[in-house]
Amino acid sequence: MVTAEVRLGTQGRLVLPREIRDELGAEEGTTYIARVEDGALILESREAVLARMQARLRAAVPPGVSLVDELLAERRSDAAREDAGR
Repeated sequence: MVTAEVRLGTQGRLVLPREIRDELGAEEGTTYIARVEDGALILESREAVLARMQARLRAAVPPGVSLVDELLAERRSDAAREDAGR
């Protein structure tokens, strides 16, 4: 774990010290998602946020269930009802 002091600069900008950037593998132009959680500023890469969200969704789907198959079945059912109503 790397710890460093960071100061708020002009126009509210934070400059990350080199040791933090190196630990993150951050380069100029790297985009992070920032959030405040329990008074702490959390910076995460887009990839880390995406992986966390995918894991949450995966945990919410029961084993053996395919959301794609369920969606396709629902669409086919809707289409069949529409065709029957014509």
